[in-house]
Amino acid sequence: MEATGTGRPADPTVKTIAADQPWLWLQRGWGDLVAMPGVSLSYGAAIVCLSWILAYALWISDSTWMVLPMAGGFLLIAPFIALGLYEASSARAAGLPISMRATLRSALRRPHIAAFGVVLLLLHLAWMRGAMLWFLLYFHAGTPPLDQLPVYLLQAQNLPFLIVGTAMGGLFALATFAISVVTLPIMLDRRIDVVSAMFASLRCVFANPKAMALWAGLIAVFTCMGIATLFLGLGLLFPLVAHASWHAYRDLID
Repeated sequence: MEATGTGRPADPTVKTIAADQPWLWLQRGWGDLVAMPGVSLSYGAAIVCLSWILAYALWISDSTWMVLPMAGGFLLIAPFIALGLYEASSARAAGLPISMRATLRSALRRPHIAAFGVVLLLLHLAWMRGAMLWFLLYFHAGTPPLDQLPVYLLQAQNLPFLIVGTAMGGLFALATFAISVVTLPIMLDRRIDVVSAMFASLRCVFANPKAMALWAGLIAVFTCMGIATLFLGLGLLFPLVAHASWHAYRDLID
């Protein structure tokens, strides 16, 4: 990344990649996971435990209907949670020692990364508010039986609720994906402001629509698999996708 005449770093150069490149990212991500299982699976275990704690908190507060929106919101903040795993992949590629402590301190090396964390948090809060508002509007005549909520929602008369709710969540997830494909890895790797990093991410999406559609689909499928296994699957799939995301950045940005 060269400097401009004003002394400001030039915008990162976005590369065009093959449509099936995401499969190679997963292969490389798996290589990282196998090479450093202690660090990778520790992050995965932390995600599983956090998911169980949140689900239990919703259950004891009679808010089990929020489990699905919370699970969907996971997609919005996952890139920031994965920051330490990006650091681990970067260190392995550079032949540097890898430790849990070093990955946990990764954000401290780039304090401005917290700005993007705020962006993701605001998106997550907006999604939660939107999901709550749609739930209250649709069931304004009375709250459905919370102890039978999953079965109740699958009834034919509640299909519009599921369709609209899924569409809302999809739009939030799509927007988050577009602005975060390479944002955190590039901010971790280079001195770049959050706005320039987000625009670089958007340019990656527009320059490689087929590859990005495949990558977004794979992330969505892996997330659904992780949630469907009562979050246990996230213990493996979360670090795998995080490591692969670092390799996506290395392929997408020159």
